[in-house]
Amino acid sequence: MTRFIHDRFAKEYLEEMLSPIGTVNVGRDVTSEVREIDVYFTPGTPIPEYTENLGLLGKMACTTAIFEPFRNPIALGDVWNCTSKLFDLRRELERQARRENTRYDDAKLPFLWILTPTASKSLVSGFGGIPNLSNWLEGIYFFPEHWQGAIVVIHQLPETPETLWLRILGKGKVQQRAISQLSALATDDPLRMTALELLYRLQSNLVTDIPQELEPEERELIMAITPLFQQQIQAAQQQAREEGLERGLERGLERGLERGREEQQCLILSDFLPGRFGELSPKMSVFLTPLSKLSATEFTRMLLAISMLTVDAAGQQQAVKLLAEYVLRRYFNESADILDAAVTNLLELPAVELTVLVEELPQLSADELRAKL
Repeated sequence: MTRFIHDRFAKEYLEEMLSPIGTVNVGRDVTSEVREIDVYFTPGTPIPEYTENLGLLGKMACTTAIFEPFRNPIALGDVWNCTSKLFDLRRELERQARRENTRYDDAKLPFLWILTPTASKSLVSGFGGIPNLSNWLEGIYFFPEHWQGAIVVIHQLPETPETLWLRILGKGKVQQRAISQLSALATDDPLRMTALELLYRLQSNLVTDIPQELEPEERELIMAITPLFQQQIQAAQQQAREEGLERGLERGLERGLERGREEQQCLILSDFLPGRFGELSPKMSVFLTPLSKLSATEFTRMLLAISMLTVDAAGQQQAVKLLAEYVLRRYFNESADILDAAVTNLLELPAVELTVLVEELPQLSADELRAKL
């Protein structure tokens, strides 16, 4: 089910966002039935600026905390299950204190944050959840004091920069708007870069693992993530432009622009392919340099096409074929049938011969290529 893909994303997202300011334990076991806590966070050395940039999520991470994110609206049993984990953990800490002959202190008990896109009024009130608007934002409902927890209704949070990093874990239009707001942040913002990397991974998992189960809102989510590929590449081009300007040489600027873009695209591809298929195959490596010379638009289209492939051996074979097609299309304007045959013959070459031929492509005519193949 796609729910498990989203659950994995939420855990990885919270782990990456919180790890700079503390210790994150994903899937921490508690005794009793041996249930897993989704995300267990312990604050580390304070980094005030980073915590402030996390906004509401950073405020929640000022103390030891348990985060239990849900993709779908929580039900009665979900809340009982989360609070049971907290109670089991309390008993575990009490036993530990007795073993160590120390006094147990309830102040050390983590605070439970249940994150849900929506929740019914009756469910929230049934657990005694009430807002604390003098200290916290709308959409957060705190349990009675000794329960040490709160329900965070993400879709009720105000859409401000302070709540952005929690709204990424929302659903439907709320999540899509949060993703679109990432584009307003600086492209070198560490939080933006971390979120985008995880969102790309989420998109990839959705379209490759079980595409037949995708709901309309998940397809819209994929479309919301897609434009950020292009934006990152444009940012790399701008960075190359600025570096060229600093050199102050007109001809050097032109070369710097092109070289900077190619180097950035080569790095992106070198990271993207192993991330999907494991270690780069020799034939994949052959195509990295010519593919880095694609225009930003073509390069983005290629990445998106690869992200639609399955992550098994068949998908890897299709990826190699796709890389070869983009390389040949860059140099030769041939019909689809001719191009397909050329790709097939090209990939039948041993890696050494393939390397030599790919290096020769810029100097070959279409007839010369056909003769060689």
